[in-house]
Amino acid sequence: MKQQFSKKYLVYLYLLLGALAAFPPLVTDMYLPALPVMTDEFQTTASAVQMSLAACILGLAVGQLIFGPLSDKWGRKPLLKSALVLFIIATAASVFSPTIEVLNVCRFFQGLGGAGGVVLSRSVATDCYSGRELAKSLAIIGAINGIAPVIAPVIGGLFSETIGWKGIFCVLLAIGVLLYVVSIPFRESHTSEKYYAGSLTSLFMQAGILFKNSAYVRYVLIFGMANAVLFGYISSASFILQNDFGLSELMFGILFGINSMGIGSGSILSLKLKQITNATYIGCAGMFGCSMLQLCNYNLGFGFWGYEILVFVMLFSVGMVFTSSTTLAMTEGKSKIGWASAIVGAAGFLFGGIVTPLVGLGTIQISTYMVMTVCSFIAILLIRSIIHECSD
Repeated sequence: MKQQFSKKYLVYLYLLLGALAAFPPLVTDMYLPALPVMTDEFQTTASAVQMSLAACILGLAVGQLIFGPLSDKWGRKPLLKSALVLFIIATAASVFSPTIEVLNVCRFFQGLGGAGGVVLSRSVATDCYSGRELAKSLAIIGAINGIAPVIAPVIGGLFSETIGWKGIFCVLLAIGVLLYVVSIPFRESHTSEKYYAGSLTSLFMQAGILFKNSAYVRYVLIFGMANAVLFGYISSASFILQNDFGLSELMFGILFGINSMGIGSGSILSLKLKQITNATYIGCAGMFGCSMLQLCNYNLGFGFWGYEILVFVMLFSVGMVFTSSTTLAMTEGKSKIGWASAIVGAAGFLFGGIVTPLVGLGTIQISTYMVMTVCSFIAILLIRSIIHECSD
């Protein structure tokens, strides 16, 4: 423990960090069950509507690269409050979007504001904890950050049939306002004597130090590949389950909730292994195996249950990679906490944003499983290179 807190404040801090970690995934995924309906309402293509998700993910990636480093200079709390204000304004504007193009622009700024929550949750945890305590806190944040994208459509599925996608955005607006209010009691974790004293130009050049750390870079890329697998599943699942397998919006949401247990279980199990690097390797192998088997399942025609079982195991593997790779990356980059957290988070959303429109090309199941297979294979190569170096 790097700082001493009362038990009451520790409970508040964990709840706040958990809420901040869950917030961006709610922003990206809560409206997923309404994507097919939005395609008809805006009279556009599935790929164009999926771009609203990609725009938000891009905003989340860029926002972390802004809020993370700036929090090293000006503190965590001021940047958090600024990010939430930006989110509230962008969400209110999204409700009144007349075209899909306007909505996509609003979604980018929505993601930009939402980025403050997840990047600062990792930074605050690293400010306050070290060693095994840091691993535990990052595991909790990683588990929440992994489960939230899967639970969000459950909430969306409950709302989409009654209040529509605009109603869902109103719910997000209320969550943003609530988070702003809840963040007010937060005590600054980055003390003034640790503020970065150099210029803004030199601050943004500090990332170069981390990029020279090859282990850190590879852990970041592994985390990014796991996010690509997850977002490949998230962005395609509503079309596969509703259009190909005939599930309703509500059943789609419920199934997403069941699958979220896979991510949570994988995150918890990764801490049980003596060598956390092993958790990363096992998780990467699990993602690759399930992606390959999904291609076989599609060609052999085992249908819904084959798809669902493989998805659950794949998400379990993703959960293992999330917790282990994040902990290892933040440990490697601890000298530059704001930047380390920003780059980890940005890589995750950047790769997720790249993958999202790709899975909508051609036959959606084939393109999705091909993308997942390639990304998980790259992750395996990266973790094997780290293990090989450590064994020499």
